[in-house]
Amino acid sequence: MSGLLFVVSAASGTGKTSLVKALLERVNNLHVSVSHTTRGQRPGELDGVHYHFTQKQDFIDLVEQGGFIEYAEVFGNYYGTAQATVKEQLAKGHDVLLEIDWQGAQQVRKLFPESKQIFILPPSQFDLRQRLSNRGTDAVDVIEHRLSCAVEDMQQYVNFDYVIINDDFNKALHDLEAVIIANRLVLSQQANRHQELIQKLITPTAP
Repeated sequence: MSGLLFVVSAASGTGKTSLVKALLERVNNLHVSVSHTTRGQRPGELDGVHYHFTQKQDFIDLVEQGGFIEYAEVFGNYYGTAQATVKEQLAKGHDVLLEIDWQGAQQVRKLFPESKQIFILPPSQFDLRQRLSNRGTDAVDVIEHRLSCAVEDMQQYVNFDYVIINDDFNKALHDLEAVIIANRLVLSQQANRHQELIQKLITPTAP
């Protein structure tokens, strides 16, 4: 049995991480693949939980070994998703969610065309600037650079299967959960997951 592969992407500051965290508390049998990154740990982040924090040379070695499904350089740091972990989870029938940028989503799309790809948008550029500013971790010029990059990133929404506007958090979370559930209910998935039950239901019984 094979699980479903979901990809969630968004521009920086759109609330993607918070939505994914809340989603995991509501949906069973959904596993997030923890990405590798060469950027430094932020306060409160745990290695192996938020990211696998990796030295740059070690990351490059993994790239050369074909160890990533996708990887990208973002703001001078590398991010990547380990191939072995994802394939192992899918083979066990677990649904896997990748929280990655649009570049990574593009690479995943080539290797896993059946993946379901979701893009999160903010309600406005003003709101996005406020969210980036409220982090309190970046200088003004860094924030403006991130906003400029975010506008370019958001242009990629046309390449995704689903688009969710994160204006009201609870509604956006409901929409995200609805995408997961709807894809689990398609014929091929239900026939696969409940093969024994369905076979019993459609087999005539003696009067």
